[in-house]
Amino acid sequence: MAKAGPGPRMGDAAVEDGTGSRSRLTREQIVEAARATLVEVGFAQTSARAIAARAGVSQAAVFYQFGSVPDVLLAVLDAVSERRRAAYSALVADAGTLTELVNSARSMYAADLASGDVRVLVELIAGSRTVPGMSEAVAERLAPWQELAATSLRSVAPPMASALVDIEGVARAIVAGFLGLELLAMLDGDGDGAGAGDGAGAGSRGLALFDQAAGMARLLDSFGAGPPGAATPGATTLGVVRP
Repeated sequence: MAKAGPGPRMGDAAVEDGTGSRSRLTREQIVEAARATLVEVGFAQTSARAIAARAGVSQAAVFYQFGSVPDVLLAVLDAVSERRRAAYSALVADAGTLTELVNSARSMYAADLASGDVRVLVELIAGSRTVPGMSEAVAERLAPWQELAATSLRSVAPPMASALVDIEGVARAIVAGFLGLELLAMLDGDGDGAGAGDGAGAGSRGLALFDQAAGMARLLDSFGAGPPGAATPGATTLGVVRP
């Protein structure tokens, strides 16, 4: 089971050892080792001993750099979130219709399955409830995803959409649904990152749902298409207002 050790409180700045790049390298090794351990054996079995063995450092180094195993795991979530948010932002930035947004979301989901990030998220969300204060820390780190979803919705909907629906509420539902699909992938045995790809065995049921959603999005987009060659700024309004 992931356990706390001596050191700063959860979420505090990590202890610095003053050795510059060597210290940063050690921290990166520990974070990557913790991520790999979490994916392989799950939250309950991710201990300082397991992380240290995989990273090739002492358990003392783990506690010295982070203070506790939960803090290491939060650093894993930070690293995964930063990497995936950058990739997601690039994908959704090019989406101009509901169909394109759904297709971008499908690509995100497939990438998460292939990388093992599905398991990282699911394990941390579930396991954090067993460590005092960790659930709140995980929730804080998931908040930017809701903001990204809301921003993405606004980017494909006209300004009047915000007056008709609760964009923030829809964004929260999208994030919850996304995490739910990832959890189902785990239950299906498709979210462990072991050779997963955009195809058979890679959360196929979740991917199929995205394909169905894309078909519906194309239909909704077509309702607002207007005459050939006309601009379609309202094409996705129906996709937001009338699910």
